[in-house]
Amino acid sequence: VQLVESGGGLVQAGGSLRLSCAASGRTVSSYAMGWFRQAPGKEREFVAAVSRSGGRTYYADSVKGRFTISGDNAKNTVDLQMNSVKPDDTAVYYCAAGVVIVTSFRGVHWGQGTQVTVSS
Repeated sequence: VQLVESGGGLVQAGGSLRLSCAASGRTVSSYAMGWFRQAPGKEREFVAAVSRSGGRTYYADSVKGRFTISGDNAKNTVDLQMNSVKPDDTAVYYCAAGVVIVTSFRGVHWGQGTQVTVSS
């Protein structure tokens, strides 16, 4: 499975940004999809995920109500709409293909990451 992110960049606090991830590979349709992020000096953390069917979504408390994840199975893409961004959202964002265990998402395949910087 190959994952390629796009859409990162610089945005002012309170603004919006949309990240996209294009997935390819023979087994990609068998995975749930999600996003993680890693800020400088911090561990990688879960952001959001969408089930394989697209029927369920999962969010970290820190982004709930501000970020929206959506998947397009026909195109094998997953987007992350980021609204009302904060400086704390500054991080490298990684797309992941993985599995949902109960309500936790675990990445199995990873993209190369895209930088998101929020200025205050």
